[in-house]
Amino acid sequence: MRRGRQNRAVTNGTAGRGDHGHARRTLFPLASGAQPMRLVTRHTTALVATLLLTVAVIPRAQVRPRAQERPARIISVVPALTEALFAIGAGDEVVGVGTFDKHPAEVATRTRVGGLLDPDMERIFALRPDLIIFYGSQQDQLAQVTRAGIDTFTYAHGGIDDTLSVIRQLGARIGRVREATHLASAIDTQLVDLRTRLEGRDRPRVLLVFGRQPGSLGNIYASGGTGFLHDMLEAAGGRNVFEHVSRESIQLSSEAILTAAPEVIVELTYDDRVTEDTQAAEVAVWDRLSSVPAVRNSRVHLLLGNQFVQPGPRMADATEAIAHALHPDAF
Repeated sequence: MRRGRQNRAVTNGTAGRGDHGHARRTLFPLASGAQPMRLVTRHTTALVATLLLTVAVIPRAQVRPRAQERPARIISVVPALTEALFAIGAGDEVVGVGTFDKHPAEVATRTRVGGLLDPDMERIFALRPDLIIFYGSQQDQLAQVTRAGIDTFTYAHGGIDDTLSVIRQLGARIGRVREATHLASAIDTQLVDLRTRLEGRDRPRVLLVFGRQPGSLGNIYASGGTGFLHDMLEAAGGRNVFEHVSRESIQLSSEAILTAAPEVIVELTYDDRVTEDTQAAEVAVWDRLSSVPAVRNSRVHLLLGNQFVQPGPRMADATEAIAHALHPDAF
């Protein structure tokens, strides 16, 4: 069964339209009642750091083989896999979650144990877990819990296929093979349907940005030619302007963007306290690169939501949202 889309485009009425009739400020709000906030806050910066520190530095998801009954007390500091645990029916077994876990709403009732950068090991041990899901780069913490005899499941970002494989592996590890297989298949089916819908359309050259200093064009981080962001962009009917770079993320200067000359800029942000006024102001920052085709033709889009950078159950929905920005007439 296809899952419903969770984000619909809201066009700022003052934005106007470019030469090709595309709305310039395409906004995808996360939640109503958001409070005024800078686009990139300490919270957002930490999320960017998490994304950068977990790409392509360790093997993909690994399960430490060990005969054990289905875990009854699970801790996850990986938001994508926390969400997957609830999606495959293991929410009742989750006793601890990470700092940035927001979905589903039930995570608010679980004990927070820190994240990639600040795990609270004392609190983790106090919860008496029998399975802990860590990032594979958290080697010190993995060593500590291994010495304590606690089982682990380790994770690193990969592409779309890797994400689906991780979901299946997670299901096998916790005794929910059928549910995990169903979830992975549903995501895959939704993505196949999306690719079919977009088949034959021109694929614009896209710059996909996932981090930037607020109010400026400094500290810009974008998707390289590998990884889940690149795969999502391709599935959404775009062509990555940095597809030739064999890295998941790259830091860019304004000069590099001018040289790349993207036809569309899609910027992802994931602070749920950002307002539409703040979003509009941040989109306007790109006007400083007026010679870039995406800016000149009013094809700069800011998409809001952590589903874009936490590859898990909402990955297909996030990919569809990118497709809406690139090919609005296809929907």
